[in-house]
Amino acid sequence: MAVNDRIAHPAGAVGVIVRSPVDRTHAYRVKFSDGFEAPIHHDQLVRLSEFKASQIRDRSAPLASDGLFERVIYRCVIGSRAYGLDDEASDTDRRGVYLPPADLHWSLYGVPEQLENDETQEVYWELQKFIVLALKANPNVLECLYSPIVENVTPLGEELLAMREAFLSKLVFQTFSGYVASQFKKMQTDIRNQGRVKWKHVMHLIRLLLSGTYVLREGVMIVDVGEHRESLLTIKRGEMSFDEADRWRKRLQSEFESAFKTTTLPDRPDYERANAFLIRARQRAIDTNLP
Repeated sequence: MAVNDRIAHPAGAVGVIVRSPVDRTHAYRVKFSDGFEAPIHHDQLVRLSEFKASQIRDRSAPLASDGLFERVIYRCVIGSRAYGLDDEASDTDRRGVYLPPADLHWSLYGVPEQLENDETQEVYWELQKFIVLALKANPNVLECLYSPIVENVTPLGEELLAMREAFLSKLVFQTFSGYVASQFKKMQTDIRNQGRVKWKHVMHLIRLLLSGTYVLREGVMIVDVGEHRESLLTIKRGEMSFDEADRWRKRLQSEFESAFKTTTLPDRPDYERANAFLIRARQRAIDTNLP
């Protein structure tokens, strides 16, 4: 609206965001093609690409996620229960992979890159998305592949597990280092803003270094923290001093870098094997029955 309640631009008009708000309680500043500018809140805006995509999809048609939870080829438990760090308050986080039926995948409706159910703490990646993340050595995805708690797996899922070593390469060092740096940044932010750390962040930083070092040395992923359980729980409970935890972090960082120098993992993951598996899976997605 402009002055005197005049409609400056109708709903559906396209503008450019010229200033973003500092938080969701403030408005965007949007400029239209005639030079008119207006403050507009986030709930009054739709990204143009999302708007066009929603118009292509028939709103009366079934949602792309309908029935896809029944197309899960691999389901496991990750998080604290898989790490061996759970207690009576721990959630059960389920992750896995789903294979969409070919006709829906090929259709205009498409399929989501992941299925989520917040109530049950479930997330399932679409097969290609999962493979791409695994090839990039994403820690969460690799932990999913090597989880000691597998709840359900189809024959195609078994094939995926049988080739999980194809996803391991020296990229583990770079990717895990990125996650470690992210956790360390959270720690620094907590100290700067709150004068203390969130011990869960410290624990996960240590756990990532332990896991990454093991992969580089042994050529296989281990999810359960094993002999380090009590030390990590001591950190989680805030019973270890920050100085002691930080000394452990620095020692592990040095070991992580040494393991990278001597690792026998290949320079790159086996893209060709992963690609061949994806093509076979896509071909089998034509069948009505879940492979």
